[in-house]
Amino acid sequence: MVHRDLKPANILLDQNYTSKISDVGLARLLPPSVADQVTQYRMTTAAGTFCYIDPEYQQTSMLGTRSDIYSFGILLLQLITAKPPMGLTHQVERSIETGTFRQVLDPSIQNWPIDEALRFAKLALTCAELRRKDRPDLGTVVLPELNWLRAFGEENTQQFAVDNNVGTSSSHDRVSVQDIRSGPLHQQSGYQSSSQFSGSSIN
Repeated sequence: MVHRDLKPANILLDQNYTSKISDVGLARLLPPSVADQVTQYRMTTAAGTFCYIDPEYQQTSMLGTRSDIYSFGILLLQLITAKPPMGLTHQVERSIETGTFRQVLDPSIQNWPIDEALRFAKLALTCAELRRKDRPDLGTVVLPELNWLRAFGEENTQQFAVDNNVGTSSSHDRVSVQDIRSGPLHQQSGYQSSSQFSGSSIN
């Protein structure tokens, strides 16, 4: 299954802050022979949202199993920068090259763990490679790395809560991550969806 239109507006959060992918109207189920044996499949027309669409798919209408990986990479970069998607990969790459990576991170978050944030950003940049063949595999590369980073984040969030006398979980005698995350959600301007091709999705 290739979604073809991954973007912040199509990622919803439930009451437990679990993400749900929505708006699957453009999704395509690749034939089993295609998904198992080859990496791309020709569609008659390209569809998606500007700044998130796989560049190769946009140019050739060749839909691949890693087409969504590009969109996912842009999403990851937005998560840590709170910036619009236009030119975001270049901004982050440039900040890493010039040693100003800290300045590109979301300023509303204090005390960023720079080493881990940099690791996250580099993963996102590999996902957002222009050439599909240069993007990492979701199952063997991306998810294991994200799971490691999530574990790091949860461990440090719990420690932060302990240091600040936040209540602990009665069942595990550990700080509840959900308690820490509770509170009103707010929308960052950088997460607003960008304009689409010709003002709308292309079918």
